[in-house]
Formats: sequence, structure tokens, C-alpha cells
Amino acid sequence: MENYLLFLLLMLMGKNGLCQQEKGCSKSMVNSCGDCMRSAPECVWCKQLNFTKAGEQEAVRCDTTAQLMKRGCKREEIISPENTLVIVKADRLSVSFDKQLKQPVQLTPQKISLRLRPGLPKTFRVSFKRVQGYPVDLYYLMDLSYSMKDDLANVKELGKDLFAALKSITNSAQIGFGAFVDKTVLPYTNTNKEKLLKPCDENDQQCQAAFGYRHVLSMTSEEEKFKTKVTEEFISGNLDSPEGSLDAMMQAAVCGERIGWRNSSTRLIVLTTDAGFHMAGDGKLAGILEPNDEKCHIERSLYTKSNEMDYPSVGQLAIQLEKNNIQPIFAVTKNVEDVYKQLTKLIPKSEVGVLSSDSKNVVQLIKEAYKRLSSKVTVTHDNLPEHVSVVYTPNCNGAGPAGESEGICDNVPVGEEIYFDVTVTADTCIEDKSFTIRPLGIKDTLTVTLSSNCECDCKDPQDINHPHCNGTGRVSCGICSCSEGSIGQFCECSIGEKDEVTLRASCQRDNGTECEGRGDCVCGRCQCHTTESGSSYHGDFCECDDEHCEKFQNKLCGGNGKCNCGSCECFSGYEGSACQCKVSEEGCRTLNNTVCYNRGTCKCNRCECKGGYQHPRCQKCLSCLDPCQTKQNCIECLGFESGPFRKNCSVACSKSIYHEMVDKFTIQSKKCQQKDTEGCWIRYKLDQLVGEDRYKAEIIKQRDCPEPPSVIAIIGGSIASVALIGILMLMIIKLLIYMKDIKEFRKFENEKKKSKWAEADNPLFQTATTTVSNPTFTGE
Repeated sequence: MENYLLFLLLMLMGKNGLCQQEKGCSKSMVNSCGDCMRSAPECVWCKQLNFTKAGEQEAVRCDTTAQLMKRGCKREEIISPENTLVIVKADRLSVSFDKQLKQPVQLTPQKISLRLRPGLPKTFRVSFKRVQGYPVDLYYLMDLSYSMKDDLANVKELGKDLFAALKSITNSAQIGFGAFVDKTVLPYTNTNKEKLLKPCDENDQQCQAAFGYRHVLSMTSEEEKFKTKVTEEFISGNLDSPEGSLDAMMQAAVCGERIGWRNSSTRLIVLTTDAGFHMAGDGKLAGILEPNDEKCHIERSLYTKSNEMDYPSVGQLAIQLEKNNIQPIFAVTKNVEDVYKQLTKLIPKSEVGVLSSDSKNVVQLIKEAYKRLSSKVTVTHDNLPEHVSVVYTPNCNGAGPAGESEGICDNVPVGEEIYFDVTVTADTCIEDKSFTIRPLGIKDTLTVTLSSNCECDCKDPQDINHPHCNGTGRVSCGICSCSEGSIGQFCECSIGEKDEVTLRASCQRDNGTECEGRGDCVCGRCQCHTTESGSSYHGDFCECDDEHCEKFQNKLCGGNGKCNCGSCECFSGYEGSACQCKVSEEGCRTLNNTVCYNRGTCKCNRCECKGGYQHPRCQKCLSCLDPCQTKQNCIECLGFESGPFRKNCSVACSKSIYHEMVDKFTIQSKKCQQKDTEGCWIRYKLDQLVGEDRYKAEIIKQRDCPEPPSVIAIIGGSIASVALIGILMLMIIKLLIYMKDIKEFRKFENEKKKSKWAEADNPLFQTATTTVSNPTFTGE
């Protein structure tokens, strides 16, 4: 409540706090009553004729009521549009649920129409009462992975207890059932054919094939039907620990007709699991890149797009649950409690309960979670237009703080009427926009239609040639709107042969704004307005004012001058950009009684040095070029009548250098030593005189010139060098030839050793032989 009161106080003060300070409204860019209404909520308009003086801007009509009345505007002549609220539909709240009624009323009003002035808030009240015996639809969504084997056996016996628990809440309860495991692709599920058909252990005979999500039973009030369907379910299995629970919840949320959600009921999804969940992006591990489309894909009770679409994100699921008024209850084991508590922070109207290891406490868990959900009422909005803000202030015992996104009442008993004060503010003009206000988890809504109150109903006279406008225009909210051919504040100027565009162009400087936005173009000349302080703008284009000059000690022009068109004109004896200094040269005087060494000007008793020279009195120039180099040519021509300037030395150098030829230096300054154009070394010293380019030079009379080279020595040395080089070349050539001969000789020796002749094979060395025939060995 304190925050709400603070908010209203700030709004009443206005965007700039002008009403409180009585300084009036900002008049920039205000040319009409409509502009005034859009400028700030505290601004009003005076439509009184002759309220403005000749040449005064019409923007002075826009101000606070107090300021306008102070200036002489009558109260009945002040235009100040207010916000309006029209209740279009407001059915009475229902006391209890009646099956004869199609839709019990838990929120009122149902339709309102607001017409708002920009920046001005409007507050209205919304009432809510949860009816007794309101129908409940509960969809039991169970994890059938292998680790939930014991839990399934117990759930098969819980049908009776579940119905009993719901009937203690309402006489109109329905239960549905669904099951999930995970996507049937690697790495989530073993894709071996046999394992897909039987993903459980070999010893388990009752095991159903792997699946992602299966819708088992639509909403029913028949206990036996629920028990029969659940009994037919068996355990399944997968590989990794996280399950496809978000896939299953998304389908249960968007497949309303298949699930059997009723239009008038509290919709609950009870998710039981002992593991975490996969979310958007995890599908990439299986090569599934298509994002979840948030649409229903159930055929023959199975989610057919399980292996084609990625898991939904938590944000996508939260949007669909909120859109379909479904409140989830996460019944999970202790090991994943923290995970799902973090999830409830992202999903509105959700609860977490710790499930026992065998799920025997699930009925009690559901009752406690439902009690927490039903006792907490959260009001929020959808489709809020841009530049519109809403603040909710709860009015109940368990009220939360005022908030811009929602209002919360906690610990609200069934049948108790609570209220929310809703404050709506439009920052700009809007036309025919709407948004809805609704309690989370409830179908009832309030539709708010918005429009803006940005124009003024001034009830102007119908005379199109009003005397106030010199008979050539009509009055619009106190301002003359001239007929064609006439212009001016009171339509007093006739255009004549010139067209209006040409006349107005003559009031623009460099094709800019007409009269710089500070005056009216009357007959081709600027008629300048007065400033807020009462002085006038001036200049051909009203470009000047005498209020925006530089200040010193918070005084315009230091109180020692006059402001003229943005610049200070100082009184006698004062100077400076803000006339802040007395005229004096005491602080600028040098030891030789000059002002800043004639290298700067004295302003405000301080030297303003010319380029490069340093404070305080412009004596040294740290960034200037070395005078030893820049003055070398002048020194050469003045001292030795040589160099580039020798023909016009007096003209080029005599004015900047006073020189003296000496045998020994007498002045204390930097010593210079440079080589002249004849190759001789010149030694000199430079002492800068008063002024920028004036020096006194002492030049040593004797130059240091090197002795000329010996021609005979050079020629002799050259001949000796050539001879020596020739001898070396001959020796090198001789050495190369010698080395080649040695190489060839060694090659010949090697080939000679390889060539050995066998004397027995040479006929020249064979001896004569005699053949003897032995009869003993003949064949005869």
C-alpha cells in the first residue's frame, strides 16, 4: 500500500514535479491545446481570447491552473480533460458452482472502457471470489521408466483414494492418466530391436516397448475405468537418467480435446517422477534439430513427433500452461526436489511435493499442493500495449506488495471475496487498444479497452470569419486559424502576390527552423517571442537571447558585463569570457619589463602564449624546432657570406638575427655546431631576444675546415689496389687449374688399377701343344 501511495504522489506531482513547485509547464514544442494535453498531466490550457499579447507565443496558454489564473485566465476558460471509465459488463460473482450454469462468475467486472489522458493514472477495482465446489480436472502423468517399478504397483491401487480426495474438494471431479519415458533414439534409449521391444531386465516378463509419451485415459469421473486403464500399464525403460517429462507435459497442455479438459474447471497436472528432465537443446545429442512447435501431435494415443522434434524449453512450457490455465504439481522424490523447486520459479502457479520411495503418499501430497494453489490468487495481464503501465494493489489479508506485473493475495479461503485496485497509465496517445486482466489458473478474464483523451473540446464559435482574427480566420481554442491568403497571430497579414512558402522561407536561417522556434513569421519577418523570464528574443531570425551567456560565481557575465546574443560585453576595466577578471598586466610582466616576452597576450592577468610557448610567461618553446638547425643558413651567410642565402642575406636574415663575430663565446646559451655547404664546421651560440623570431648570435670567426685529399696518394693507392687484385685473381685461377689436374690424375690411377689382363687368355702369350692318342682308351 505504501508503494502504491508513493506512486500516486509521484504521478500527481507530474513528470518533472512542476505542480508541486508551481513553476509552470514546459512550453517547448507546444503549439496547440492538444500538444499541451500531451506534454504533462498537470498542464491545462487557457482558451480565453486576448490572453496572449502581440508577439507573445501561444505556448503560454499551456501551464498549471494556478499559473494561468495568476496570469489572468478565468477558471471557466481553462480546458482540462479528465480520465473517464465506463463499465461495459459486470456480472455478479457466483456463490457456488451450479451445473445448470455454463460458466460460474469468479471475477468482476468483465469488460470496461477507459479513456485516458497521457500521463494521468486511472484506478479501478477488480473483485474475485473462488466459488465453492468448482470443478477439478486432474491429469496424472507418470514416469514409467524402470526405476518407477514399485511406484506403478502402488498407483494401480490408488484410484479409490484419488477420487475420494477430489470429492472432498468438489462434487464435479475428473481424472485422466498419461505415461512417459523418453525419446526412443540413442543416446536416450537402446535402439537394438529386441531392446526397443523389451527395454527392461530379462527377468521382467511384464514390460512394454519403449515410448516417449502415451495418453492412456481421457478425463473421466468413473473410478473403475481409471483403475482398469492404469492396471493395463506396465513398466518400460531407457538408458539415461533425465526423462522426457517436458515433452509429455507440453502435449498434455496443448491437446485439450484429447485430454478432455473442461472449459469451467481447475486444471491440474500431477507429474510423478524420480529423475530430472531433458529440455530444449538436448535433442542435438540425437541429431534432432527441429525446435518444438508447441502443437498437438497425438495419434493413436502416442506422441508421434517424439523422435523428430526437440524437447520444449521451460519458457515454451510455461507459456502453454499459463495460456491453457493449467497448474502443475510436481510429485518427485527427495533426490530431485531442488531441481523441481527451481523449475517452479519459472512456471507460474506450480507446486512441488516430496514423493515417498514407493509413491504411497501421493494422495496426501496432491491434497496439500491443491490447497496451496487454490489459496493463492495471482492477478496479471496479457497483451499490454506499448507505453501503457499497470500497477496492482491487493486488498486482502494476505496481500503482497503492489507490483507492475502482478498482484498477489495469499491464504485466501474458498468463498471469500478479495479486491485488487488496478491503476492504468498511458504515457502517449493511443487509439482503440485493449488488454486482458485475469487470475492465473482461472478462465475468467477482464477485457480493458483503451483510448486516449488527447484533444480538447473547446466549444469554439462557428464563425469562420471571427473579428478576433481580423475577419479572415476562425478561433480554435483561443488561437486564430487563418483562412487561405492570410497569416499572422491574428491573421493580420495578407500574403498578396507572394505565396506563403516564400514568406515563411524568409524567416528561416540556412533553411533551418522558422524563426529558430522562438517567434512567429509575420508577413515574412520574424516577430520574436518573449522568454520565460520576461525578456525578448532578438535578431533577424530570433536567434539571440540575453540569458545564456557564461556565468561566473553564479552571476551572468560575473555581474561585470552585459549579455548580448550569447556573448558577454564587459564593462570598462573588466575582461574575460565571463567578465570575471580586472584588466591588469602585473602577472604577465617579465624581468626585462615586457609583457609575456612579446610571445603572447595578457588576459585576466595571465599570459595566453602563442603556439608552443609555455606558461607562465611564454619564455620557452618546448615544441618548437631547434634554432641551431633552422637558423644555420642565416648564420652561414651572415658570418661567412656563403650558403643558400648569400645573395639575399640581408633581406632573409638581418631582421631576425643580430650577429657578432667573436674569437670566444661571451653569452650563456646552447652551443651550436653545424656543417656548412663547403663542408666546414661552424660554431655559434644563439640567445633568443624579446619576440617570437629574434635572436642574438655569436659566431666563432675561424671555421674548422678539413684538409683537401692528396691526389697522388689516391692514384697510387688505386694502382696498387688494382695490381694486388690482379695478382690474387691469377693465383686463384692457377690454384683451380692445379686442383683440377690432381683430380683427373687420381681418376686415371683408379681406372688403371681396375684394368688387370689375364695372360692365359691372351694368344700372344700362349705356348705350342702336342696331342698324343692312347690306344688303350680307344673304342676298338
